Amino acid sequence: MTPAARAQAAITVLDQVLSGEAAEAALIRWARNSRFAGSGDRAAVRDIVFDALRRMRSRAALGGALSGRGLILGMCRDEGTDPAQVFTGAPYAPAMLEPAEVQSQRASSPAEAMDLPDWMQPLWRDALGETAADVAAAMRVRAPVWLRANTLRASPDEALAALERDGIVARPSAKLASALEVIEGARRVSASGAYADGLVELQDLSPQLACAALPRVGSALDYCAGGGGKALALAAAGVTRIVAHDVEASRMADLPGRAKRAGARLRIAAPGRVEGKFDLVLTDVPCSGSGTWRRTPDAKWRLDRAGLDRLVALQARIMDEAAAFVAPGGHLAYMTCSVFEQENAEQVATFRERSDFEPVSELRLTPLNASDGFYLALMRRR
Repeated sequence: MTPAARAQAAITVLDQVLSGEAAEAALIRWARNSRFAGSGDRAAVRDIVFDALRRMRSRAALGGALSGRGLILGMCRDEGTDPAQVFTGAPYAPAMLEPAEVQSQRASSPAEAMDLPDWMQPLWRDALGETAADVAAAMRVRAPVWLRANTLRASPDEALAALERDGIVARPSAKLASALEVIEGARRVSASGAYADGLVELQDLSPQLACAALPRVGSALDYCAGGGGKALALAAAGVTRIVAHDVEASRMADLPGRAKRAGARLRIAAPGRVEGKFDLVLTDVPCSGSGTWRRTPDAKWRLDRAGLDRLVALQARIMDEAAAFVAPGGHLAYMTCSVFEQENAEQVATFRERSDFEPVSELRLTPLNASDGFYLALMRRR
């Protein structure tokens, strides 16, 4: 595919996303209907689409319209590319620009310049203060790929060497030796021998840092386990009794296979069937995902204030449920991949008012000091 043809494919996908379809679903459907597109073309179209969604409002202003064409025209102007080289009117390329489109560029509002919905900008500023604009800017670029060296199978140096044999270049974080940032070959990771042999797991730096900040205990419950990444990290850290639970069992479908590959021992509890008390209960609750929007940028545009309020109510209910499983003197870890205070410090403060937990520590991470936006509050039962 030519660059112009890739741009037209991205316009098609973006129009579907703007009409309400999830970006991943729209990309998969386009790929299935475009057998002529090779793996390089599919990756390129995906990159264009996700880049446009990360910068949707600012590029819509640059392109003069919130549409697939407007976003690609905005991309050209943002990157300094002559739009005439893309909007050529050739077969499979975007149609040539209309006179109105040539004159369509306009200045961005403050919220548009930060690529945030209008209602969200005050919450973003309240949460991030002086760093609000810088974090918003960081969210406009593609996120790095991070791996966790699984010390149950290999040392970080051994994992790095195995990755290199697979043509993948990575480097350890200065903050955590077992956190490896992929510099080259990120798309090869899932098919690599290092991954298949359980030497590495895909996990962003921020949750790795959060897991490293948890106390080393004898027993732990991962109450909202999902795919189980944090449960596996706890196993690698030496926790000997781990129970993974999620209200939707299907989210944990791959966890037995992941645990076997990683050499981790854990038990999976059916939804609502957790028993006993634990030294540590981990609640990585459903949230807005605002700290991860450079990975899932379309989610930012689907969230509204009512949806955020529903999430805050759900988080409170989950904390109350999970707290019942904390042993006397044990710890409750509350985590989100959000930057909003309503989901983070305010949520924890309200919980502590109605519970017998005292604060131990708090961790706030953003792309400016780690990778994804992430929050951890560690509390101890009195």
